Amino acid sequence: MKAIVLTYDHNAIITEHMIHCYNELWPNHPFTFRIPYQHDERLILSAQREYVKTSPEIKATVLSLLEDLDDEEWVYWCIDDKYPIKLQIDKIVTIYKSLLNSKLNNLSAVLFCRARKMLNPDYLTGETVLLDDEEIIERKAYHQIWIHQFLKVKVIRFLFLNFPYIERPRIMDTLKHLIEKPNGHKLFVTSINRSVFGESTFDGVITANCCESMVAKGMKIPECFVVNPQKCTIIGDL
Repeated sequence: MKAIVLTYDHNAIITEHMIHCYNELWPNHPFTFRIPYQHDERLILSAQREYVKTSPEIKATVLSLLEDLDDEEWVYWCIDDKYPIKLQIDKIVTIYKSLLNSKLNNLSAVLFCRARKMLNPDYLTGETVLLDDEEIIERKAYHQIWIHQFLKVKVIRFLFLNFPYIERPRIMDTLKHLIEKPNGHKLFVTSINRSVFGESTFDGVITANCCESMVAKGMKIPECFVVNPQKCTIIGDL
């Protein structure tokens, strides 16, 4: 499965950390990470990676990563700003296999991190579906679209096609609320949380939790980054 990574050259170490976390927590994961780059030729060649040269602009980057993919193809959406801390692998693998084999063609996305607004019924329709024995609940809009999840290409393509020019990543949180989700795009979240994620950066500054994780993995933080020792963001609870 293609894992679509939203990143850029400056954040190469953040991307490396995120991929390292997946390899550590889920050694036999099914992902081929599709990673954009602009000028950096120091690419790590691997069967688990594909590199796509893109524009530095965020919207153009995402659309380039999706350019050769069919709208109905399932991919894994994983922006560099999040990284996994805990994964209930057996449950997530069941979801992954169910999506690939399911005849439920109306599904468009499944998030397995039920946290924050996903715990509030106001952001859910109440409609439930069973994927084998995993209950999933429909989401109303694009809340938590930046957390890593399985989705069909059309979800991200539609969202970014309808975005205006994106000056900086932070404004995407506001922009996503201005886009009306098509009724045919059925986004779901697991009724039980199956993961914990950390936030890597906040406004370009590395969080304390990400710094701690990188140091524990023997990764050197480049001098061009600033670490905020007061900012710690963990998403989800098991």
